[in-house]
Amino acid sequence: MNYFQLFGIEVSFDVDLNHLSQTYQNLQKAVHPDKFAHGSSQEQLLAVQKSAEINDAYQILKQPLKRAEHILTLRGVDLPNEQHTFGDTNFLMRQMELREMLAEVKLANDVDAALEKAQQALAQEYQQHFTLLQTQMNENNSAANALACDNLRKLKFYQKLNIEVERLEDSLFED
Repeated sequence: MNYFQLFGIEVSFDVDLNHLSQTYQNLQKAVHPDKFAHGSSQEQLLAVQKSAEINDAYQILKQPLKRAEHILTLRGVDLPNEQHTFGDTNFLMRQMELREMLAEVKLANDVDAALEKAQQALAQEYQQHFTLLQTQMNENNSAANALACDNLRKLKFYQKLNIEVERLEDSLFED
């Protein structure tokens, strides 16, 4: 299913999130199951299904990485699964360095400074890859789509590292 069609918007990596939210609310109002409380059981079931479909579409379209995956799928690109081997050894080495940096935060004399340094490094590198993904998604050709797939996987690594940073921060500053 093309979620962009469902929302009546152009297929694009760059989405106006305010417009998306407003459209979501309007669509949900139109198919809300309560509107069909006096309808047949089939009408009620269809309303629930349509509401769930709209909700799923919204969750995907509002998140850039999920939106990129959806667009690539619409373009007929086979997305590699998470277990697929990563060929960029420089990137894998950098991921190991970042994980080591996170492990060393606990041992640092100034935990706050070490944590902030790690967060800044992750944010900067994420943004570099994200900007590159935007360019690749907007190019929309087979070479750019293939590069976007790799970049998307890299961005997911950074998302996982950011979750680890949040957990680390929580564990370090618990009362």
